[in-house]
Amino acid sequence: MNEADAINLVTSAVWTVLIASGPSVVSAMLVGITIALFQALTQIQEITLTFIPKIVIIFVVLAFSAPFVGSQIYTFAQYVYGRIESGF
Repeated sequence: MNEADAINLVTSAVWTVLIASGPSVVSAMLVGITIALFQALTQIQEITLTFIPKIVIIFVVLAFSAPFVGSQIYTFAQYVYGRIESGF
């Protein structure tokens, strides 16, 4: 394995992590912005108001996006095992 192969493998790993975590992160960000706007408009500063909806939304998004995330990880694993099999 030379440096180009290592860089290619790490790049693929980083992209896989970004794509697989994308739906959860985006949904948590949107819910956080919405709740922050609601808190700013109503001046309600309850700490649990920010955490509980985020947790619920993240679990719901994970349940719906699990096949997509699994397929991304499976594709990356096939790529890595293929590279190992061919000797890099």
